[in-house]
Amino acid sequence: MDKYEIIKMIGEGAFGKVFLAKGKVDNHQSVIKEINLTKMPVKEKEASQKEVILLAKMKHPNIVTFYSSLQEKNKLYIVMEYCGGGDLMRRINMQRGVLFDEDQILAWFVQISLGLKHIHDRKVLHRDIKAQNIFLSNNGMVAKLGDFGIARMLNNTMELARTCVGTPYYLSPEICENRPYNNKTYVCKYMFAWMLSSTI
Repeated sequence: MDKYEIIKMIGEGAFGKVFLAKGKVDNHQSVIKEINLTKMPVKEKEASQKEVILLAKMKHPNIVTFYSSLQEKNKLYIVMEYCGGGDLMRRINMQRGVLFDEDQILAWFVQISLGLKHIHDRKVLHRDIKAQNIFLSNNGMVAKLGDFGIARMLNNTMELARTCVGTPYYLSPEICENRPYNNKTYVCKYMFAWMLSSTI
């Protein structure tokens, strides 16, 4: 962590914090996710390690870029791309009821769909697609899918998952009914989440 200077904390969760930082050598801004491993149950520790592995595999313009990870003093640090436009939910709230331009909505929808296709082609389910996990570039034109904390790797595209995870507002019918689900479930779930968020 000596290579980075922390600018400010930009988020906090149950097991960690998210910081805006810049490189001491190149002044390049990035996001550092700090995960405290000391009080974390074994399953969550494994999920954090899996997130690092998954992020390292994802190379796509519509997925938040993974830079590096390191572990120091029972803390895991994940260094990622900084998206200066914040998350989509924040952007929706900033509209204060004013509708987005239809072309902008379609552009974001296509971009996230392309990011989603990229991860599904690699047999990964995101499992928590929502406006808070979609990040925007500085000018707000480019949308990127982020936060792979509860993503799951499938052995093949036909394998069905059974674990009930995700944000309750955006759960698909299969998950609510405790039925198996696959990548098709998550495409529908994303579309539903997008429609719900866009009407706020």
